[in-house]
Amino acid sequence: MAEHTPRREQPRLRPAPLLFEPAEAASDPEHFFDLESIEDPRALLERATELTLAFRAAADRATEFQAMAAAQLADPRRFDRLTAADIAERAEWTEDYAKKMVEFGRELMRGGEGPGHADPA
Repeated sequence: MAEHTPRREQPRLRPAPLLFEPAEAASDPEHFFDLESIEDPRALLERATELTLAFRAAADRATEFQAMAAAQLADPRRFDRLTAADIAERAEWTEDYAKKMVEFGRELMRGGEGPGHADPA
C-alpha cells in the first residue's frame, strides 16, 4: 500500500529529464541512468538528486491521476460504478486507502487542493 508524506508547503517540482534507457542498458542490472559511469562524487550526487526529485514528482503526479480515476470509477452517477473494495482490488490497495483515494480524487476534481499535493492519507 502506498503511503505519502504531506508536502503542502512545497512548490511543484519540475522533474529532471529522464532519458530513455536503451534496451541493452536496461538489461544490465548495474546500469541505472548512466549513474555508474559518473566518477566525480559531486556530479554523481547532483545527477542522483535530480533523478530522485524527478521520480518523486512523477510518483506524486501519478498518484493524483490514480485518485482522480478512482473518484471517477466510484462516481454514483455511473451505471458501472465500482465499490471501494473493487477499486482496492484493482489498484492493490486496502479498502480504507481506496476510500481515501476516492475522496482525494474528488477534491482534486473539484479544485480543492489542486494538483501537486499527493496526500490522500
